[in-house]
Amino acid sequence: MAKRSKAYKAALEKIGEDAVYSPAEAVALAKETNPSKTDATVEVALRLSVDPRKADQMVRGTVNLPHGTGKTARVVVFTQGDNVAKAEEAGADFVGGDELIAKVADGWTDFDAAVASPDMMGKVGRLGKVLGPRNLMPNPKTGTVTPDVAKAVGDIKGGKIDFRVDKHSNLHFIVGKTSFEPQQLAENYAAALDEILRLKPSASKGRYIQRATVSTTFGPGIAVDPNVTKVISE
Repeated sequence: MAKRSKAYKAALEKIGEDAVYSPAEAVALAKETNPSKTDATVEVALRLSVDPRKADQMVRGTVNLPHGTGKTARVVVFTQGDNVAKAEEAGADFVGGDELIAKVADGWTDFDAAVASPDMMGKVGRLGKVLGPRNLMPNPKTGTVTPDVAKAVGDIKGGKIDFRVDKHSNLHFIVGKTSFEPQQLAENYAAALDEILRLKPSASKGRYIQRATVSTTFGPGIAVDPNVTKVISE
């Protein structure tokens, strides 16, 4: 086990050993206990009562965070024709067709999100082994396979995040940076949670959100009350 820094240990001391916090309290405490001097990412981890091995219990979706993510996503767009200029004008970082697909097929994944126009998916589909494990594969359900590539790029650049439950029934997403105000982080958390609750599979039994934790990139986890599904402004 790696040694924990003094800053991490000091942060841990500020968190109650068995305490469970409201979402607003948790994000404020995450800011306060950030052991890094950098503007760290604030992350949320949920444990859901679903079996992701079953298609009718897969939880996957997107949400536009009201205050953005605090980072500028690098977006690649697989398209051709008039859509190339539209994607570039919308702020896409990398745009192309066959050559870009070949580059990714060789293992290049230096981007945060991928968009594709429908006419390219016959070729982009071959990138499943590269993009799939990194949750980067364009998908109509997340709005990343669309004829309106400019809108998709704008949404992603504006703070749209996507999430997907993993094979262990855990779901992770970010709600901003430690430079955000606590209320901004709390409102981003609420927006994401609303969408995750909306996507609850009918086959899910018992309490849907079993555990919830907020943390910064290098900070300790802070337990959030999973029964609190709304964030009240303070």
